[in-house]
Amino acid sequence: MCGIVGYIGSRKAVPIILDGLKRLEYRGYDSAGLAVADAGGELQVRRAPGKLRNLEEVILLNPADGCYGIGHTRWATHGRPTEENAHPHSDCAGSLVVVHNGIVENYMALKRQLQGEGHRFVTETDTEVIAHLVEKHLDGSLEEAVRKAVRELSGVFALAVVSRRDGNKIVAARSGPPVVVGLGESEYFVASDVPAILGHTRDMFFLADGDLAVLTPEGVHLTNFDGRPVKRQVTRILWDPIMAEKGGYKHFMLKEIYEQPRAVRDTLLGRVGQESGRIFLEEMDISEKEFGAFREVKLIACGTSWHAALAGKFMIEKLARIPVEVDYGSEFRYRDPIVSPDVLTVVISQSGETADTLAAQREAKRKGSKTLAICNVIGSMITREAAGTLLTHAGPEIGVASTKAFTSQLTALFLLAMYLGQARGKLDAPAARCMVQEALQIPAKLEQVLSEEAIYEELTRRLFRAKDFLFLGRGIHFPMALEGALKLKEISYIHAEGYPAGEMKHGPNALIDEDLPVVVLAAHDPRDPDSRTRYEKTLSNIQEVKAREGIVIAVANHDDQEVRKSADYVIGIPSANELLLPVLEIVPLQLLAYHIAVRRGCDVDQPRNLAKSVTVE
Repeated sequence: MCGIVGYIGSRKAVPIILDGLKRLEYRGYDSAGLAVADAGGELQVRRAPGKLRNLEEVILLNPADGCYGIGHTRWATHGRPTEENAHPHSDCAGSLVVVHNGIVENYMALKRQLQGEGHRFVTETDTEVIAHLVEKHLDGSLEEAVRKAVRELSGVFALAVVSRRDGNKIVAARSGPPVVVGLGESEYFVASDVPAILGHTRDMFFLADGDLAVLTPEGVHLTNFDGRPVKRQVTRILWDPIMAEKGGYKHFMLKEIYEQPRAVRDTLLGRVGQESGRIFLEEMDISEKEFGAFREVKLIACGTSWHAALAGKFMIEKLARIPVEVDYGSEFRYRDPIVSPDVLTVVISQSGETADTLAAQREAKRKGSKTLAICNVIGSMITREAAGTLLTHAGPEIGVASTKAFTSQLTALFLLAMYLGQARGKLDAPAARCMVQEALQIPAKLEQVLSEEAIYEELTRRLFRAKDFLFLGRGIHFPMALEGALKLKEISYIHAEGYPAGEMKHGPNALIDEDLPVVVLAAHDPRDPDSRTRYEKTLSNIQEVKAREGIVIAVANHDDQEVRKSADYVIGIPSANELLLPVLEIVPLQLLAYHIAVRRGCDVDQPRNLAKSVTVE
């Protein structure tokens, strides 16, 4: 989950590397460092514990200069976040440096072996063994030394290496975590993620597992770990670099919350027929006939994406009348899952590089299932290995706590549910047209939700000292309760729990007292009989909480007078189709978590102990 940036060309490397690290700091911020080669080929290394600004201060006091080099921002796994453990790591002689994202599982055995051969280690990290391995094999060609070294590594890794003994090149390799290579005008870039280099080039390709890239001022040479040449398709990234900037907002998270109307609109764009109600899914190596023949759907994801998958289960089962099972990516392959060719496996990941989800995807494919990816990053590993891709068009998401990627995933799952319903003959044209119209209204309704900010000031003033929160929802709203609790935990460090409202009597009622805020998702679709029944039962849950003197914060329809009679606070949202209400009701929960975290003085964009893309187990 660390961030890697490399540059080679005619410009000064340090500003480019620092700028890239700033855009990758969401991947890790325990320490940072860089190494550049000066005019004589000597490596200048600068490192600092803590956030990137500490490294910038080090460079201000002790400048470094060169036209090629590599940088790293760290999320600590092996070894404390100290300057000593910060990357880049060097070999004994200081002749080469390595930056690494991943985990070397056999590093202790390798370390003992290398120590026996005379190598001296100075850090607590697993990464240092890579530097010593490359040094051991370096006899002329850096890429050949890296190729030999990676064959000895067990685990997952993305790495970049520079050496003064074979200068004017950067060697990068991938086995697990993402690596993207950028192609400029006589200059080349390597990074862990697109935003790091998007300000310099839009032409990029992702390395596949087992790829090794050699970047020189003349170009990029690509082979596999066995030395055989390979080719990867170059993709032109259409994101505007400004989309990855704060744009005047105090935090990336707040900016991304306010980008949700645009993100949902872009995810719908070109995929719905307003007059016909038909759904159009591109980039599919799965025929409509195959979609109609699947007997089961498995949804696999982690974290926030898993909550989207839970909501997707309600959508797909309602519209397509097909059984759906939801799995954590981290658990799926460890239980010998029952998967067959008549099962559609849908993997959901913002980055498309989530290690657990990718491993689950491969397990499903191994057992004969076709896989479909719902992802925000074109060209990522999950999309490349899927038979079909449903891209969310959220744009780059920098805040560690996911917001716009989540609502875009909900939108994509709604489209998939409609498409499956049509392919299976379960969703007729009149109903589909109505749903398409409802979906197209969601962006404007989101703008309405975002325009009503005053209540959060009052709420956060009352609630920011709370030690615990409880979030309640029924049906498709239960996953939103889970997501609301997760957002609060992630960025404010308040313990919070999401619970099915119908399970209150089975334990959670014991927790309720005058100090416990209880957030109740009470929005409903008055046109839907099942939704009305669920709503009436939710009203009873509100009464249960009030009878025990709990503090009720309800998210409800704007015109709901019944809820207003009982709740302490009501956040109103527009009415919508039951299956689309989650897209609207999650936004107040995001804003509530954000404003509480800000009032508590928390680092909203970079919460402690977390990173954006979980690319290792």
